[in-house]
Amino acid sequence: MFIDDDLIERDAVEQLVLLAAKKVSAAELLKTHLARHEQTHGRLNAVIAVNLERALERAKAIDDLRAKGENLGALAGLPMTVKDTFDVVGMPASSGLKVYRQRQALNANAVRAAKHAGVVIWGKTNVPVLAGDWQSFNSLYGATSNPWDPARTCGGSSGGAAAALAARVTPLEIGSDIGGSLRVPASFCGVFSHKPTWGLVSQRGHVPPSPGSWSERDLNVVGPMARSARDLRLLLSVFVGGPLAARAPAADLKTAKIGLWLDEPSFPLDPQVKSVIEAFAGKLAEAGVEVIPIASPLHMPTLTAAYRTLLGAIIGEDMPEKAVRGLERLRPWAKWQVSRGAMPDSNAAMTLAYTATHREWLAADAVRNRLRQEIGQLFDRFDVILAPIAPVTAFPHDHRPFNRRSLTMSGGQRIAYGAMLNWISLATALHLPATAIPAGRAADGMPVGAQLIGPLSSDGKTLALAQAIDENIKSFVAPPPG
Repeated sequence: MFIDDDLIERDAVEQLVLLAAKKVSAAELLKTHLARHEQTHGRLNAVIAVNLERALERAKAIDDLRAKGENLGALAGLPMTVKDTFDVVGMPASSGLKVYRQRQALNANAVRAAKHAGVVIWGKTNVPVLAGDWQSFNSLYGATSNPWDPARTCGGSSGGAAAALAARVTPLEIGSDIGGSLRVPASFCGVFSHKPTWGLVSQRGHVPPSPGSWSERDLNVVGPMARSARDLRLLLSVFVGGPLAARAPAADLKTAKIGLWLDEPSFPLDPQVKSVIEAFAGKLAEAGVEVIPIASPLHMPTLTAAYRTLLGAIIGEDMPEKAVRGLERLRPWAKWQVSRGAMPDSNAAMTLAYTATHREWLAADAVRNRLRQEIGQLFDRFDVILAPIAPVTAFPHDHRPFNRRSLTMSGGQRIAYGAMLNWISLATALHLPATAIPAGRAADGMPVGAQLIGPLSSDGKTLALAQAIDENIKSFVAPPPG
C-alpha cells in the first residue's frame, strides 16, 4: 500500500485542514496510516488490535456527509488509535489481560467525546499489564519497542501510544497517567503529552479499575498525546466539551517566568539528561523567557513518602487477593526495615504502601493537602516549573521481576527502578497539570523530554506556553527511518 510521507508527517491540525478542504478523504487518510502501521509493526509492535472494517465504514460515512455539506465535528475524519486501557465498542480494553479482552464494552467517556467530534478509531496501542510499568509489554501482545532504538523500551504505560505517534502511525492518542504514564513515554519517544489537573477529564471506561467500575481514582488522569502542543489543546478541548484548554491567550515568551528545577538532593538525574534540559533552558532564555533556577519546590522526601502511600493503596486494590494477603503478613518485617532506614524505593517501603490502612491513607492525604497549599507560594513567583520527567533516557528492555531491575545512568551508576516515580511525583501527588514537551537529544542519541508544571487548574497556561515553545524554539523531531 502506498504511503504519502508528506501527509503522515503533518500534525492533526494540518491533517484536519486538508480533510476540510477535501484535498484528502477520510478513507484515504485512514489507509495511509494503516500502511504506515503495516510498515512499522514488525519492528515496533505499537498497535496490537485493529478493527479495520468498522473504521473504513466510518471514514466513508464521514466522507459522504462532508460531500453533502453537513456540519461535522472538530475532528471529523481524523484516524487515530487509543491506548488499550480504554474501552472502545468492538475493542474492549484488555489492559494486557486476555480475560478483559473477551467481553462486551461501551465506549469510555473520553473515547465517546472523541468519536462525537468525528474521529475514526481503528486500533488499540500496547500497554503493560494493568498499566503498571514504565515498559509496555505483556504476555498477550508482547513488547513494544522505541522507534529511536528498538532495543529500548518506548516507556509505559502509554508506551504503545507514544511509539505510534513518533512513528507517524497515528496523529493523536488518548493516554492516562498515575505514575508518569503520559509523561515518561512522551519523554522516551520525543512526543508531546498533557497530564491534566486531576478530575478535569472523566476516567469512566478506563481499565484499571475493574471493568464497569464507577470509580474516579485518586491520582489517575486521562489526557491527550500528540506530535504538537496545539494538537494537545485541540483534543483536550474535545474531552472537556468546550474550549477550556484554549481559553488561555497565546503565551508571550518574553513575559514568561519559569522556575528551573534540576537539582534535587533526593532525586538522581543522569548527567546527560540534565545537560539536555540545561541547554533547553538556555534556548528559552535566549528567546526572552525569564528562567530562574530553584531549589526543591517542597520538602520532596515528605511528598514522595505521601505519594507512595497514596499510589500504593490504589495499586494494592488491583492485586490478586492472595498476593495482598502475602504482603500483609510481611508488614511487621517491612515496618522494622523502614524504622532502620530502608530507602523509599525499597521492597519494605512499597510493601507498606501496597497494604496501607485507611488511617495511613488519611495521613498521607493530609500531607498532600498541606503541600498543595505550600506550592501555591512558588506559583506566586513563576508561571510554571520546568523539570525533568525521568532520571534516565529510554533504557533497554528488561522484563525481569521489579525487585531485580535497576536503572543505569550514563556514568555507570545504578539507581533503583522505582526512581522513575521521583520527578513525576510533584504534579501527580498534588493533582497539578503538567505538559510534556521534547527538550532535545542526549549524548546517547535518545530523546529527552521536560515537563511544564503549573498551578491547579492552569491547564490552559501550561499548554499555551508549550505551544509557544513548540512553534518558536523546539518541536517534534521524527526518529530516523528504520
